[in-house]
Amino acid sequence: MSILCLRKYPRAPIISGFSILTALLTTTSRLNAEPSVAEQRVAEAIKAQHLSVVHLWAPWCSNCQAELKSGGWIKMVKDNPNVHFYFVSVWSGGEDGAAMLKKFEITDQSNVTILADPGPRGQNHIKQFAGLPLSWVPTTWIYKGGDLRYALNYGEARFPLLQQFLDDSESEWSHKGESKID
Repeated sequence: MSILCLRKYPRAPIISGFSILTALLTTTSRLNAEPSVAEQRVAEAIKAQHLSVVHLWAPWCSNCQAELKSGGWIKMVKDNPNVHFYFVSVWSGGEDGAAMLKKFEITDQSNVTILADPGPRGQNHIKQFAGLPLSWVPTTWIYKGGDLRYALNYGEARFPLLQQFLDDSESEWSHKGESKID
């Protein structure tokens, strides 16, 4: 492609082969990007045998703010000291939201880790995290031993239900010995 040909008409936009190549490489690198540090840390942590709660949120999100204001998260964290909670801020351009979490005493808890995904806010934000689709905040996932036990993917957590999911995730159950449906 000749740049001289592209500049033939004085009012035509100047298109550089470099700008097209740059756009293609940027798009390709986003699609094949390595997981963020936050995503890598969570992926490693959820393999633990204890329960892990991954809460994907954004400081600007009114639903996320409502969860904090209700006091549900601090109660959940304090009532479950053997569960590790990962508050991962997404779609906030790398802001971790620690200042907001501090207002609700969440940063002071030993079973809490606060992380931020560096991805941008807006149309080009991440669409998956730790191998799962992410289309809404808040989103809350419960893991045990690397297995996803429960996923609340759309909206505010109802804390009694979340507590039930934690309790159910710790229980051992089986259908062995039960009669079969004929």
